[in-house]
Amino acid sequence: MIDAWLLDRLVCPATRTPLRHDEGAGELISDAAGLAYPIRDGIPVMLIEEARRIEPDQRAP
Repeated sequence: MIDAWLLDRLVCPATRTPLRHDEGAGELISDAAGLAYPIRDGIPVMLIEEARRIEPDQRAP
């Protein structure tokens, strides 16, 4: 679980756009960059090289 205060302040390091929290996958999603940043032990890993690419159909409309 990510603290709402922290989530409001985190942005994608690649695009500087807001992130979407996918609780089920344990990731923070950057729809603009098409990247999913992992959350490990409750800590977001905000490194571009640690993110995985997401398919266009997995992005929010």
